[in-house]
Amino acid sequence: MTELFEPAGPFDRRLALSAAGVLAEANAAGVLTAADVHVARRLGDLGGEHDESVLLAVALATRAVRLGSVCVDLALVPEVAPDLTWPAPDAWKEAVRSSPLVEKGVLHQEHGLLYLDRYRRQEVQVCEDLTARWRQPTPPVDLGALEAAALRVFPADGYAEQRAAAMRAARSWTTVLTGGPGTGKTTAVAGMLALLAEQAELAGDRLRIALAAPTGKAAARLGEAVAEATANLPAEDRYRLGTLEARTLHRLLGTRQDNSTRFRHHRGNRLPHDVVVVDETSMVSLTLMARLLEAVRPDARLVLVGDPDQLASVDAGAVLADLVAGLADVPDSPVVSLRTAHRYGRVIGGLAEALRAGDEDGVLAALRAGHGEVEFVETTEPEEDDETAAPAAEAWERLRPRLVESALSVRRRAEAGDADGALAALQRHRLLCAHREGPFGVRAWNQHVERAITEETGDPLWDPMYVGRPLLVTANDYGLGLFNGDTGVVIRLPDGRLRAVFATATGRVELAPSRLADIETMHAMTIHKAQGSQAEEVTVLLPPPDSPLATRELVYTAVTRARERITVVGPASAVLAAVRRRVQRASGLRQRLGEAVLTGPTAPEPA
Repeated sequence: MTELFEPAGPFDRRLALSAAGVLAEANAAGVLTAADVHVARRLGDLGGEHDESVLLAVALATRAVRLGSVCVDLALVPEVAPDLTWPAPDAWKEAVRSSPLVEKGVLHQEHGLLYLDRYRRQEVQVCEDLTARWRQPTPPVDLGALEAAALRVFPADGYAEQRAAAMRAARSWTTVLTGGPGTGKTTAVAGMLALLAEQAELAGDRLRIALAAPTGKAAARLGEAVAEATANLPAEDRYRLGTLEARTLHRLLGTRQDNSTRFRHHRGNRLPHDVVVVDETSMVSLTLMARLLEAVRPDARLVLVGDPDQLASVDAGAVLADLVAGLADVPDSPVVSLRTAHRYGRVIGGLAEALRAGDEDGVLAALRAGHGEVEFVETTEPEEDDETAAPAAEAWERLRPRLVESALSVRRRAEAGDADGALAALQRHRLLCAHREGPFGVRAWNQHVERAITEETGDPLWDPMYVGRPLLVTANDYGLGLFNGDTGVVIRLPDGRLRAVFATATGRVELAPSRLADIETMHAMTIHKAQGSQAEEVTVLLPPPDSPLATRELVYTAVTRARERITVVGPASAVLAAVRRRVQRASGLRQRLGEAVLTGPTAPEPA
């Protein structure tokens, strides 16, 4: 809970002008937005609650969800703005406990945390669905055939971890498969599917498989990675698996026309698949996880794959991290961790591991090692009263040559009408930013690159859909077959017409640019948007040391987007500040899961 704003004046739209008392004070201090205040007051009016301290708690619970938490710990709230006059802790908790909003089920106090009803129900449902799956009798398998198949699918000694993980997943209804970059998670998944396909064949059935990821780009990458991994399997296993298509979770669950958070598949209409694999689970919100668990058949295997050290979902919840923390050490835990890196070189892997462990000296040593895989463009340390524009200008001068060459490489192929070449060139380099706005933000750096293109080519880029413009899809469009996170580029056909071509989970999509709506220019993109994708080379632009967005998880996520080379740009102080700052998301899920180990099963509560 560190996101504050500074009101620009008495008519700032972020101020609730009708607010009074502690609500107005917290709003004016930038702790609460106008929306937080209006939600609290409206709920108070509907529930007959007029105590300002209770309404303040409701507003803070609303704010917590907006910032990614599913609940709020009132005892920690004063740390957000120590100068404000906060209610006395004991009296505050008692006022909330006796509130009619609690009696009516609008608010819930559990484990010292305050929930809005919707998120408490979703958290309870996720816990109970998972523990119900965990307590089922293990699925029947032909153990002899399973062991023989595991040795066939994973013959190399270097993949003992993947072999063990695949066998364990084959004997479990639920598996949480975790690992850092390059640890072979997809290899383990492909082998596990081969084992299950053979088991189904022995039983006279054909395995129905679903591969899914939270975004279109993550789904495309999952499909490519699984296809590459299955290509290395023995011929008989490739035949059993056939062609596997990955899709977004929303598409798998079946989005409804009313745009609600419900889907066509639910408890009354389960998914037909025998095994459901979800990649990039760290990006899955609490709400989406609740919908997934109620849609998967109890007798279907569920495999949740991801890296718990990456950024969590942009929506409320940190489900994967909670699952790992809550279940990693329990008897017969469903959590399986891969530790040995196979894909990355020693230096990128060492940098990622140092970031994961919070090793400040190790991070700086890896950055400054002078190895070809890792480059540290160390800019001047900012003075205490410096504006951020000067350090940003220095970073631009250092990065200009490589960014312009990358953009021109895409443009040359786009001008020649080479769609595949332009898309391939687009994947070679990514510039990642923590911010969207400001001197270190995506908007400013997109403008920098476009101005440089004009200087180099003489093209003023008056047409918004200029040739070579890299595109990022920002919302799902089922009619066009485009999904949030898909990337593309504008090309010129031989007859002079312009077309936007995209690489998607189901193949290449080519459209007239006029048909596109929710897109952004992608010379630069946020680290959050890059999650679930990779590029050959990645450049990370660090914001100033005092930016609350620069966290260990953010930099780790950025570094692990690179396949071959990573460049980090910024002063050493920004690196150290990011390593020391952790993402904090309030949740009771890990505690619920831990407690559920010691209790009997209960029926899931509808969310």
